[in-house]
Amino acid sequence: MDIDALLLSLKLALWTLVLILPFGVWVAHSLQRMRKGRSWIEATLALPLVLPPTVLGYYLLIGLGGKNFFGIPLVFSFTGILIASLIVNLPFAIQPIQRAFESIHPEIREAAQVSGLSQWQIFRLIELPLAWRGITSAAVLTFAHTLGEFGVILMVGGAIPGETKTVSISIYDKVQSFDTSGAGVLSLILLGTSLVAIALSYGVFGRQSNRSRNAEWRA
Repeated sequence: MDIDALLLSLKLALWTLVLILPFGVWVAHSLQRMRKGRSWIEATLALPLVLPPTVLGYYLLIGLGGKNFFGIPLVFSFTGILIASLIVNLPFAIQPIQRAFESIHPEIREAAQVSGLSQWQIFRLIELPLAWRGITSAAVLTFAHTLGEFGVILMVGGAIPGETKTVSISIYDKVQSFDTSGAGVLSLILLGTSLVAIALSYGVFGRQSNRSRNAEWRA
């Protein structure tokens, strides 16, 4: 088993999660309050879901291939695949949190405003705790998706051992070299991780939906 590739994928997933989750919370909270131009912004942020990885990888390769302000090489580097991972995970990090914010009843916010709370206090003390299920789901989905991302990472980072060769690329290389047992072990790890992530996400939203329906029925 390619331990280096597995550790690199875990490192990439953790850094992606740490950097994108606060951004996802901010964007999701802003979108649920926005009225004009919201559909275009949502469509732009959802593009990684429908664009072929080769197309998105090509644009990132072109965008990251030139000289940058800091003079740091981005293509075929960990920094480059981290930037690619952040972009490709935008829908997974934003949409679940946005749905969670949208599910908060407007009367709760109105009551908080009448009580004299500021917008920041409403966000920190009321909205954020009520949206924790969406934030948890976004974190789980982002982490699992990063572990399994292949096309965009390959185009931007190549397959440099210890630098850009993630576990999904390692699986591809093992299949190409007819190492089916090694590919099978790594594939099983990703399969198990994806299954657990989806089960957690469905479980979180399932409980939330059931509680919402029960609350509506009681009302």
